[in-house]
Amino acid sequence: MTVSKMTWRPQYRSSKFRHVFGKAATKENCYDGVPITRSVHDNHFCAVNPRFIAVITECAGGGAFLVLSVHHTGKVDPLHPKVSGHRGNVLDIKWNPFNDFCIASCSEDSTVKVWDIPPHGVLKNLTVPWKELQGHSRRVGLIEWHPTANNVLFSTGYDYQVMIWNLDSPEAVIKNPVRTISHHTDVVLSMSFNTDGSRLATSCKDKKIRVLEPRTGNLLQEANCKNHKASKVLFLGNLKMLLSTGSSRWNHRQMALWDQEDLDVPLLQEDLDGSSGVLFPFYDPDTHMLYIAGKGDGNIRYYEISSEKPYMHFLTEYRSHTPQKGMGIMPKRGLDVSSCEVFRFYKLVTIKALIEPLSMIVPRRSESYQDDIYPMTAASEAAMSAEEWLSGIDKGPVLQSLKPGSRVPDSYPELSSGLGSKGLGNSLGTRRSQSRPGQLQLAYIQDQLGNKECRSKTSVSNGQDPTLCSPPKTENEVWGGFDLRLKFHKQQEEIRRLREMLNQRDVRIKQLELEINNVRNSQDSH
Repeated sequence: MTVSKMTWRPQYRSSKFRHVFGKAATKENCYDGVPITRSVHDNHFCAVNPRFIAVITECAGGGAFLVLSVHHTGKVDPLHPKVSGHRGNVLDIKWNPFNDFCIASCSEDSTVKVWDIPPHGVLKNLTVPWKELQGHSRRVGLIEWHPTANNVLFSTGYDYQVMIWNLDSPEAVIKNPVRTISHHTDVVLSMSFNTDGSRLATSCKDKKIRVLEPRTGNLLQEANCKNHKASKVLFLGNLKMLLSTGSSRWNHRQMALWDQEDLDVPLLQEDLDGSSGVLFPFYDPDTHMLYIAGKGDGNIRYYEISSEKPYMHFLTEYRSHTPQKGMGIMPKRGLDVSSCEVFRFYKLVTIKALIEPLSMIVPRRSESYQDDIYPMTAASEAAMSAEEWLSGIDKGPVLQSLKPGSRVPDSYPELSSGLGSKGLGNSLGTRRSQSRPGQLQLAYIQDQLGNKECRSKTSVSNGQDPTLCSPPKTENEVWGGFDLRLKFHKQQEEIRRLREMLNQRDVRIKQLELEINNVRNSQDSH
């Protein structure tokens, strides 16, 4: 097999993503004053879901990370409570893809901890995890959730072991992983799953790329490319291809494309530049777009991937003057489909203590929902349990439509949040929604809208709506034994949720009006 080099030439091919552009958030929609970690690890340091943004912070005496509501933009309180249960620096954090209130973290203290985040955010320092995983003998540098099985977590550390954990285990402290994979001879630099989680790809400091069967730990493929030192590896959805980023023999930053069934020679190699920062690859299987963001760079390159030669088509490049230390990405279900947003980054800008959202947008004139750029995508629902996966079953992800109104918004997130150790709230929410659902929802909305109108219209210095009341100055302001700070955050979240519901209905109304106009025009033409 010959390696094809990408050469610059005009590409006359039609693509709906040719004109995708990056739109950075305004200053008031960024997260300002965040003490971003100064760790030199080549991790993302940030994790995002539709409710929360989590970022690893710099702190003395142990490790901590910050969890903020995604709506909590503007200046962040320096004394904002943190998740601070680790005894060493936190190296990686990942949200559970099937539970927006569950996050895992790993640390230099050789442990992995899984946390239940309260529905209204972290209002006081959180030090007691839901689960603690003790198995690694040295610091743990990477964690990954299984993409389709519920409560299956992978971790790897400086003991060169990849461990698989079943969080459905009843113990609060789990000391024995269900399996340990020991094929690596040095530190694992990255892990990536294919779409159904039946293959695990790893890149290692020993310059080898491996494809493993994660359940049994069997080694399926191994690449030892002398001309390409891989640092990050990524499965490209269902294309049966891998992408790796790293450096060439001459220390040029480089990316390579591989056939997952044959890792002897890459399908394609391209040298990018002579910088030294690690290249972070991000792939969107819905649009087949690949984004390459370099650590310490201000630019993001993006490409379109195809299954036929030349495989990779350069689209354009987003440029900015602010370098990124790490990147978080929003899941597809958290994007703004009304503005044709197809991807969203959260850039960590250390020199400004800033987290900057960056939206990748497809320019369209129509305000209606664009089916062609939003196919069915992975939902926040697991395809199977941990026991089913461990027994040998493989299933693809549960899919959902992103069309507004296709899924009813959750009216009781505080009851049906489905926290790992709090099943009572989930069952209570189910019972309430089954009995008189219409009356409950109507009364609930009327009550919250009434509360909103009664609030004083004072300005809030956090980039937030001035109709919301300002928070209590201290946590000691207690009236009638009820914490005003808790009440304030609870009311804010309820108002935001109601506004999101109203916005979705407005979008649906516009869609119906356009459909009615189209029907009338077709009737007039006949």
